[in-house]
Order: sequence, then structure tokens, then C-alpha cells
Amino acid sequence: MSKKTRMTKQRKAILRVLKSTKSHPTADWIYEKVRKEIPNISLGTVYRNLNVLAEHGEITVLDYGSNHSRYDGNPDHHYHFRCEKCGSVYDLDIDLSSDLNNKINTETEFIAHSHRLEFSGICPKCQQKN
Repeated sequence: MSKKTRMTKQRKAILRVLKSTKSHPTADWIYEKVRKEIPNISLGTVYRNLNVLAEHGEITVLDYGSNHSRYDGNPDHHYHFRCEKCGSVYDLDIDLSSDLNNKINTETEFIAHSHRLEFSGICPKCQQKN
């Protein structure tokens, strides 16, 4: 965080809740958890602080074109898998492919510095249900 942006009590609680889960929750879920610690916090405050944390690279916003963005407490570059049945989002523990950036740089007129890749399909839990 920059010197201009303080790590407020609300921001610390939001970050702590987000880093304590691997579930890539929505702002509503985060709000419900933080309210247990700070009962008078508003949903608007949660959204504002999530935006500030994202702007400062503390968290990642996962926007999948749905009504609700999901938030990731791990700001490091990594891949995700989204289940088409239950909508859960998982981190994939596989190496990032720097070759993809190189391929863009050598085969197109674009210069790629990074990439975001999401896989979709059926998660193990949903596979077991069938």
C-alpha cells in the first residue's frame, strides 16, 4: 500500500478474511464474514475497500461476466479453473507458460507483458455427483 492509502481496520479485516479462504468469494460472502468482526460495516465499505486492495495489487478481481465478481487473496499470477456446473473457481497449481507471451510477441504485432488464463469444465466434486 502506498503512503497515501492507510491500511484501515476495515481493510485489514477484509484482507484477512479473503486470505483465509481458497474459495474465491463474492463481495457479499466477504461482507458476511467481516460483519462478524465489525458489525457496523456496510456492504458499500466492503466494495470500496476491495477496489482499493485490487488497485494496490493486494488482491485480484476475477470478473467472469456474471453479476458478481469474485475476489482472490492471492495476487500472484496463477491460473484458474471454473466449474461449469457449480460455478466454483479453483487455483490451478501448474507452472505459468511464459511461452504464451513470447508467442504473442513474435507472431503478432502486439507486445504481451502478462496473460490471464481461465480453464472451464467440470470440477472433481461435480464429477463425483454424476
